[in-house]
Amino acid sequence: MTTTRRTSGQAPTTAKARPGTLSAPALAVPQGRRRPGLLALGIALTALGALVAAWLVTGASDRTSVIVLAHDVAYGEVITQTDLSVTDVAVDPTVTTVPAADAGGLVGLVATTNLLAGTLLNPAHLAAQMPPGEGQVLVPLALAANRLPVGGLHAGDTLLVVATPQPGQDTAATATAATQVTVVRVGAADLNGVSVIDVVVDADAGPALAALSASGDIAVVLQPAGGQS
Repeated sequence: MTTTRRTSGQAPTTAKARPGTLSAPALAVPQGRRRPGLLALGIALTALGALVAAWLVTGASDRTSVIVLAHDVAYGEVITQTDLSVTDVAVDPTVTTVPAADAGGLVGLVATTNLLAGTLLNPAHLAAQMPPGEGQVLVPLALAANRLPVGGLHAGDTLLVVATPQPGQDTAATATAATQVTVVRVGAADLNGVSVIDVVVDADAGPALAALSASGDIAVVLQPAGGQS
């Protein structure tokens, strides 16, 4: 009988796997793959963020204090201190505004158009006096309710006044081109439903319009805001 001797301190020899015995497969550790597309996208987003930040800083530094309307102001009304407010805006150089420092000089001026709260004030929106201004005259028009828009008229509205001669009337004496006017005030209707509308018109058209108004044979056409004849 053969005896196997083992030397002290020597590790035993590993036995070979027997044929037919299953062993765990060796796993390969995956290596990371770089994606150039994602890297480029990250760089682009970082650059875009820097540009947006720079734009915001530049825009904030270009803001200017200007006058804005705090309340609605109707055409022909006098500007008061409470009508004015200040806001900081960045506006295109082609847009005309009133610097905040000029607010004191606006009080007492008159609105030349209907101004809504939040409107950036423009010097063209104001005049030194109540209508009529230079080169204008004020003419009253007496209009029955059936010759007025259902929604009524308001200061600042632009109208075309048209002659409406009666049948058989000398149309040559009354025919006239439509006259453009601007409403200044609207009076309350009387017991017969007739309202007096004060309008301003160019001075050279005033006399003819007054004569036409006295005849009562007129109609008015409401123009869009800023409309022209």
